[in-house]
Amino acid sequence: MESNMSIYTALLTLESLDISPAYNLPLFMFGTLTYCAILFFNITLLLIIALNHNLHKPMYILLFNMPINDIVGATAFFPQLISSILSQNRSITYSACYVQAFMTHLYGSGALLILTAMAYDRYIAICYPLKYNTIMSANNLFKIILTLWILDFALVGFLLGLSYRQEICNTRIVDSFCNNPSLMKLICGDVRLNNYYGLFLTIFLQGVSLLVVLFTYIQILFTCISKKQSDAKRKALQTCGTHLVVFLCVEFNALFALISHRFENVSQYLRRGFGVSVMIFPPFMNPLIYGLKTKEIRKNASLFIRKKISQS
Repeated sequence: MESNMSIYTALLTLESLDISPAYNLPLFMFGTLTYCAILFFNITLLLIIALNHNLHKPMYILLFNMPINDIVGATAFFPQLISSILSQNRSITYSACYVQAFMTHLYGSGALLILTAMAYDRYIAICYPLKYNTIMSANNLFKIILTLWILDFALVGFLLGLSYRQEICNTRIVDSFCNNPSLMKLICGDVRLNNYYGLFLTIFLQGVSLLVVLFTYIQILFTCISKKQSDAKRKALQTCGTHLVVFLCVEFNALFALISHRFENVSQYLRRGFGVSVMIFPPFMNPLIYGLKTKEIRKNASLFIRKKISQS
């Protein structure tokens, strides 16, 4: 059994990274190229929004938080993965494991909070266009963004804080990366409080987010149906449709993670594969989805690239 005095230097083992040497190079190349692509796409989206003043609107300022969150998620996963493959060392320190878990959960809950705030913004813009500038003023927008990040840090910090100082009697991490469910399996003592809070947090985040998004999009749908301008209706539905697809994917991912860790009969390979896909596909696809499907971003990206080419 590890004592509380030694857990900070304890070495944990990421079991699922026990890979045949024949796959090391392909996986290293895949991980490195994917991480670089995620950084490139998300930083490009950040720059496009930051450097174009006509995109300094509530919708795009809220969207600005999405690539930041995706970079946090990708950075939580890929550097450790690449390092483990390159060095063929599956070990990770207890403290480093908690940092990775913190960033992983920050990314997951952050995605739900950001998408919920974006849904609220679209609801006000479409259902109350005359009040939009007042409700979504710069001051209110700042409060919304500050609140969602403070809430994200506080909820995740308390989740992991419950188990950080407890004794451990196991050093095997069952997933491909550190997260709260795999860390709880290391603890010797009673983890009921951790389980209850983890369940509450998942239900709270998913439940509140789902209720807000369903309410806002039902209202948006009714408003669009009542509008006579077909172009405005089409534009609103296209913008909201993209957002809704991304939101439902995040909701499904979080729901599967909850189920897979609480029922032992779920295949560990399915759980690991799904967990890895959550860390890869959303950060890779989100900037492409929002960049390609949002006309103003696509237009400004084209102008930005042409301007940089002409300057060089």
